[in-house]
Amino acid sequence: MKHKCFISFKTEDQQYKDALQNKYALDIIDKSLNNPINSYDEDYIMQVLRRDYLQDSTVTLVLIGTHSAENNFFENQNYIKRELQASLYSKPNGIVGIVLPEMYDKIYKGNYTCSTCGNSHGYVKVDNDITIREFNYNYYLPNNKCAWNEEDRYCILVKWDDFIRQSSYYIQKAFDKREDPIRNKIKVYPK
Repeated sequence: MKHKCFISFKTEDQQYKDALQNKYALDIIDKSLNNPINSYDEDYIMQVLRRDYLQDSTVTLVLIGTHSAENNFFENQNYIKRELQASLYSKPNGIVGIVLPEMYDKIYKGNYTCSTCGNSHGYVKVDNDITIREFNYNYYLPNNKCAWNEEDRYCILVKWDDFIRQSSYYIQKAFDKREDPIRNKIKVYPK
């Protein structure tokens, strides 16, 4: 089944977006913005994005690279933030965060022994230094546990290489989250 997907990305990661659209020919109906909207008015640009690209999409693919952090003072994150807010609003899109290769070591930190339960957990660093708040909050939804499982997250996180090998699988997983009870815990504007 093909899903209508929107690709959210920073301009610096254009080559990865192009690869998804051209080289890997994902089995999707591409709802991505390919040409800039001719305006400097951010509100107008977002209005067009919502109306023409996000309104009927069902899954948003977020490219997570070195320029996509909330705490990056040198980057304007307004568009990615607003694209994700629009993706999470009302009838939310499924969200897939695709970790670009240069970010693997910054995000995937190996295992640690939990001081609460004594079990081994994988440490995945997804915070404001790595992604924007709209993604990381909905990846690490508050759960009153010492760790998170897939059922505790709304957002899906996957390495670029794994996504390329099994893109349909991850897109379907994100699509299914739209009807999962975890959907009721998402926040569009997390603090």
